[in-house]
Amino acid sequence: MLGKLLAMAQRISTHPFQRRALAGVALAFTLAAGVMPATTFAQQGPMEIHLHIDGAIATATLDNNAAARDFVAQLPLSLTLQNYAEIERIATLPRKLSVDGAPAGITPKTGDINYYAPWGNLAIFVGDDAYARGLVRLGRVDTGLPALQHQGPLKVRIERACD
Repeated sequence: MLGKLLAMAQRISTHPFQRRALAGVALAFTLAAGVMPATTFAQQGPMEIHLHIDGAIATATLDNNAAARDFVAQLPLSLTLQNYAEIERIATLPRKLSVDGAPAGITPKTGDINYYAPWGNLAIFVGDDAYARGLVRLGRVDTGLPALQHQGPLKVRIERACD
């Protein structure tokens, strides 16, 4: 790559000083590209999202895992959350999420945003529950949980906080 850039610099300019300057710029860009790769969600850490429910906005922070990254890739989403077992608000996602590296299950807490792999659905917990196999934590509601605690069905729009 550097060789090609140097050859281009020689063709562009015949003056030795200009060639050296162009070669220096080419070298700087080449080194920067190798040292500073593009930032990805995996490198950024947690991602903030907004859940719009009947005029209210809940905020949440997603974890840095394969399922959460797949979930973010599907945003923005408009879903209808259904009441399930009085402590969950669930909705089917458009496509299944990756569960690579996820534990076999978790014990959900109030405010947890989860993915239930066997059914392929989003599960927002508005109450604590016992350990459930196949449940993968995506993140946690930070503010606005009361808007999600209504029985439903609840129409919700989920988007990245920066959108």
